[in-house]
Amino acid sequence: MWQYTYLAINFFTIIICFIFSFHPKIKFNRHFKAFLLASVLVASVFIAWDVWFTANGVWWFNDRYIIGARLFGLPLEELLFFICIPFSCVFTYHCLDKFFKLDWNVNVEKIFVIVSAVACFIIAYLFKDRIYTLVTFTTTGTSLLILYFVLKARWIGKASFVYLILMPGFFAVNGILTGTGLESPIVNYNPDDFIGFRMLTIPVEDTVYGYEMILWNLFFFYKFKKNEQD
Repeated sequence: MWQYTYLAINFFTIIICFIFSFHPKIKFNRHFKAFLLASVLVASVFIAWDVWFTANGVWWFNDRYIIGARLFGLPLEELLFFICIPFSCVFTYHCLDKFFKLDWNVNVEKIFVIVSAVACFIIAYLFKDRIYTLVTFTTTGTSLLILYFVLKARWIGKASFVYLILMPGFFAVNGILTGTGLESPIVNYNPDDFIGFRMLTIPVEDTVYGYEMILWNLFFFYKFKKNEQD
């Protein structure tokens, strides 16, 4: 039964959100097409990143917890991860944004973006010999600047707040993936390729990696649902 562990994580991550997508006051099911287009587009980039890191031993997967089907060297469960996790996050953002006023002050949001991007670049430089740290913090800092100043995304503040709200779920999912409650991790990391600072069992880079992925999912979700009726 252990081989279904990663598959079960994906299932339980998405199932409640999927069911409530059809609630008459939420109606997220009307945006399934927009979400799928956005998630597949973003996933294609992150999967390429994943494939390269896996092939170069930056991280690898414990065969005990996966069913064994692979594509591009990645477990099927890892591919599903790039659909299930964004679905739950985008759904949560959609609900909170629909029922609560989460918009940030323009100046506060601008300062937040700049400070966050600069912090990312500083960390990337300080740990430039750690490939996971370097790539994750560099691309996240760059994404923040592009989204805000080039693509005019004026929802980064509230997206960041929602991501913070989602942290308990993040710790539950990524905690199990990185070994919390298990005899050994589902995902293992080369200690030479990341800072080594962990939140419980979770590398801090995973938090930033997930944040960047969700920002891009939200950006393209907005794009693809622009002409839809709420």
